[in-house]
Formats: sequence, structure tokens, C-alpha cells
Amino acid sequence: MTLDPTTTVSASGPAPMARRILAHGFYETRNVLRNGEQLLVSLILPLLVLVGLHRMHTVTDVVPDINVIVPGVLALAVMASAFTGQGIATGFERQYGVLAYLSTTPLGPTGLILGKAVAVLCVAVVQTLVLGIAGFALGWSPQPAGLALLGVIVVLGCCAFTALGLLIAGTVRAEATLAATNVLWVLMGAAGGSVLPLNHDGAGVLLLLLPSASLGEALRAASLDGSFAVVPVLVLIIWAVAAVLAARRWFSWR
Repeated sequence: MTLDPTTTVSASGPAPMARRILAHGFYETRNVLRNGEQLLVSLILPLLVLVGLHRMHTVTDVVPDINVIVPGVLALAVMASAFTGQGIATGFERQYGVLAYLSTTPLGPTGLILGKAVAVLCVAVVQTLVLGIAGFALGWSPQPAGLALLGVIVVLGCCAFTALGLLIAGTVRAEATLAATNVLWVLMGAAGGSVLPLNHDGAGVLLLLLPSASLGEALRAASLDGSFAVVPVLVLIIWAVAAVLAARRWFSWR
């Protein structure tokens, strides 16, 4: 093959960091949306909880109305994708050596973690759209002023629960990560104040310090009143910072 002498041949190199992070994030997003098990936990189960609780409200006042249920189920969905889904995926990538291998590529450890965060945010956008449309169809009427706050709190929740999921995935075996994240997700959803609000009286008020309760309280405040719940948001930020620092200290790539 003869090259044109006027043609300039440049040495190939890695793409810019931002492009590498986005490419990896979109790759992981596609994997999640194509994986039936992750899609079941991240989207289908929260959707079933939403419809089921709405139907239960029609026969008993013990279950709150749709305006309380939708932000709670959105919190459940965020925990499913950021904590359970990402934790399990990272745990098995670590056990099989994939994580250590990817960290040596031009993506690097920081790019790999940021790519996973991008994937969680992309999935959260899909979850918010699907659950929001379903909620509107069932009669959800959030405060318009609170919708922007809702989005900000979802992002904060993704950061906190992704850090918590990676902390577990990077410190215990994959099988233990699988069990722990699934059990904790169920407990936080059923009794941790994410889906249904907790009692603010007596010793039970301490449960409001859970990351699941703080996420649920903040989302409900934004949706119901259009207000910014300062204390729950601060609690969620503390959990996020603590999880990031702990993951930096104890996360093992192998």
C-alpha cells in the first residue's frame, strides 16, 4: 500500500479522560438494562411495589396515598441500582480479576469508579422517568417547585449508595456482597424509612439517621411540599462522605 506523501500520520493514543469515563459509563448502563436480573431489581420490582401499595391504599388507610408512595418507591429504586446492583456487579468483577485488569488500562482506577457512577446516574434517569410516568398515571401530583429538588436529591442518593455498595464490594467476597446487599436493600425498603415514612416519636427517631430514611424523607419533602429537608440531606451527605473515605481506605482491587 502506498501512502500519499501529503498525508500526515499521527500516533494513536488514549481518548480524553472525559470520553473514556462516558464510554465506560454508557457501556455499563447498557449491560444493566440488558441484564434481566438487574433490570428486575432496579426497575420491575419498584414498579410492582408502586402499583401494589397504590392498590392497598384503596382498601386500607394504613397505607398512605400515591403522593407519599411515589417518592418512597423512587428511593427504593435508587438503592436498588446504586447499592445492590452496582455492589454485586463490582463484587464479582473484583473476584474474577476484571476490576484489577480494568484499573490498569488507560481508564485507570479513578476513571473506572467515575464510569460506574455515570452508569448509576443513567439508570437512575430511566428509573425516574418510568416511575414518574407510572406515578402520574396513578394520580401523583408533586409540587412543581420540588421537581428540581427531587432530581438533586436523587443524584445525592446515587452518590451515597454507590459509595456504600462499592465499600462492601471492595472489602468482602462476592458471595457475601450478593447476600449482604440484597438483605440490606430489603430491610431498608421494608423498615428503613425509604418507601414508607417512619414514626418521628420516641426511640424510633434514631432510625431517621439511616441513609435509606434520610433519602426517603428528603424525596418526600421535595415532592409533597416543594421544600428542601436540610437535616435528612445533611445525614445523607455524611453517609456519602463517610462511605467514600472508608472505601478509599479499605477498598481492595483483588
